[in-house]
Parts: sequence; structure tokens; C-alpha cells
Amino acid sequence: MIIYVMRKLLFLILFSGCIGQSFAQLSAPKKYYTDSICFDGAPKRLSNKYPLSDQKNMGKWKMNKKFSDEFKGNKLDPKKWQDYCRTWKGRQPTYFDGRNVTVDHGELTFKINQHEKDQLPEGYTHSSGYIRSHTQFKYGYFEAKIKAMDAPWVTCFWMTKGTATWGTEIDICENAPGVAGNEHDLNSNIHVFKSPEDQGNVKKHFYRSKKYYVPFDLKKDYHVWGCEWNQDVIRWYLDGVLFREAENTHWHQPLHIILNNESNKWFGCLPDDNRLNGQYKVEYVRVWQSKLVESDIIQ
Repeated sequence: MIIYVMRKLLFLILFSGCIGQSFAQLSAPKKYYTDSICFDGAPKRLSNKYPLSDQKNMGKWKMNKKFSDEFKGNKLDPKKWQDYCRTWKGRQPTYFDGRNVTVDHGELTFKINQHEKDQLPEGYTHSSGYIRSHTQFKYGYFEAKIKAMDAPWVTCFWMTKGTATWGTEIDICENAPGVAGNEHDLNSNIHVFKSPEDQGNVKKHFYRSKKYYVPFDLKKDYHVWGCEWNQDVIRWYLDGVLFREAENTHWHQPLHIILNNESNKWFGCLPDDNRLNGQYKVEYVRVWQSKLVESDIIQ
């Protein structure tokens, strides 16, 4: 009898534990990762002349120093970058203000709320930073060494161009590890908003997004984001490790390079007045062209 009671109690304890675990799992929706990324074989930097992922230069890359930037001065190079956007004020409620962008100690830094006492436009409560290359690039290899923000704003390094008939985008880094639960999320996306007849005749926006799991907190250290883009394929790299490859079906438009920090409710990134000291830092932005790929540069 005693043994029976003990078994009964043990069953109830285990059963209630399983029920509790089940409800706990149901209460928090699972994230759908395409894959987890292993960095055991990550390459070591032997030379700054070549992309981190191709240190033997099998791709015949030549750095375009004119359009790369090591941020060695004490201000943003106006010949390479503009710190405003004529057509986009920023994703509400965060407004792009050039005063949030600084260059010092060999780094480009994006901050929050450096607009002093100036009143922001209607619909905006906070300000962040944005820079865009004057030059447009069609194909090449693009790399930046980045320390993501430890604050609820998205850290962005991407390429885009929009006209009346043609608009495409390649997101190289679009991550928000400063938001609890996103520390290990590596996001990747490409967009086509519209295109002319000879480029697919796209009338309705579509995108191809993927999410990957990385075994470390993305905001804890500097990481190298890279993108190889040619007429056939787009490849994404983190710290020299290939984590995604996509067929290039529509991305044949010359694009600007953009870096910014922004709000985005889809990433859980809405302003937090208790976390205004977070900074997004960039050691360099480098651009390569290859002898193996015909590319265009529009100044």
C-alpha cells in the first residue's frame, strides 16, 4: 500500500511537471531558425588587402581604397558620405539627425538623442544616425567591422536604391542584440520593391528573409559582416564564415551603401529612455571589385 501511494505521488509530480513545462512552452512562441552557424573553422585575418572570407584571394579581389573608409580622421568624409536622407526621415518614432554620427579614435560611432534641445518633427520622440555613400555600386564585395548597439535600436549595414521604376535592397547586417531574446539572432534579408520590364517587371514588393542562430551574444564584441554580390549569386558572411547564399534573380541595380541605427517594432526595438547610452561602432567599411566579375561604379 505504501509503495502504491508513493508511486501515485511520483506520477502526479512528474505529470504536473510535464503539464507545467508544456504550458510554459506554449506561452512563448518558438523562433524559426533556418540553421545554426558553426565558427570552429572561422578564418584568421592574414591581410587587410582581401576580404576576411577569402584571405588567399581566390576571387581575384582588389580593394577600392577610394570608396573604402578606415575612419581615421576626426569627422565624416563628406566626399564619401552624407549624414542625412532627403527622402526618409527615419522609421518612427526615431528621427535621423546627423549629430548622432561622429568619427573619432579611428571609429565611426552612431549615438542616440544628440539633437540637443531641438524639437523633432511630429511623430518622432528620439533621434539616431544615418549615413549613405554618394557612390553607387553594382556587384563587388562589401565588408564592415561592427560592434552592435547594446540598446533597443537596430544596427544596420545595407545597400539600397529607389527610383520611380526600380527599387531593391540587400541587408548585410540588420540585427538587434540589445533586445532581450535577440542576442543570438542573425537576420538576413533581400527585397525587391519594384523593377522595370527588363529587370523582372516587379509590381508588388517581395522579400526573402532568413534567421540564423549564432553561439554567442552578437553585441558583446566586434564582428565582421561581409557580402559578396555578383550577377549570379549573393553570399553573406559573418567573421569570414559563409552562412547564406541566394540566387541573384533580381538584384542587378547599382546601390548605395548605408549604415544607420533605427527603431523597428518587428525587432522589438522601441525607444527606452533608460538605455540612451548605447552606441553602434564601425571600425571600417571596405569595398572590393573582382577581375572575374564585371561591375559598375556610379559617382
